[in-house]
Amino acid sequence: MSKPIPWGCGVSSRNRYLKHVLQWLIAGSRGGENRARIIVAVRTEPMNANQLCDVLGVDYRTIRHHLDILEKNGLVTSLGKRYGKMYFVSAELDESYGDFEEILKRIGTTDNSDGVGN
Repeated sequence: MSKPIPWGCGVSSRNRYLKHVLQWLIAGSRGGENRARIIVAVRTEPMNANQLCDVLGVDYRTIRHHLDILEKNGLVTSLGKRYGKMYFVSAELDESYGDFEEILKRIGTTDNSDGVGN
């Protein structure tokens, strides 16, 4: 399991770490396409898990699984509790969103709202 972004490190170290985490979670592991779609969706508009299910056409348990992974790795943050918990892109990811877009271009993932994916 990955460690949270080391806050004591310089900006370049944090950005490099975040880029590695993005590469691993989006391009290098199963479910990366759905995680990418979740990131794009909550950057556009913060949502709860149920809203993400409706927007992305993915079942609730799958959404929750990917949200947990993204949150544990510092890519999304949340506010609230239980059912109404809202998810947002983390400040670190927002600052490095260009790296995320670069990874998406490299792997050829586009916004595909038909629910197909891992």
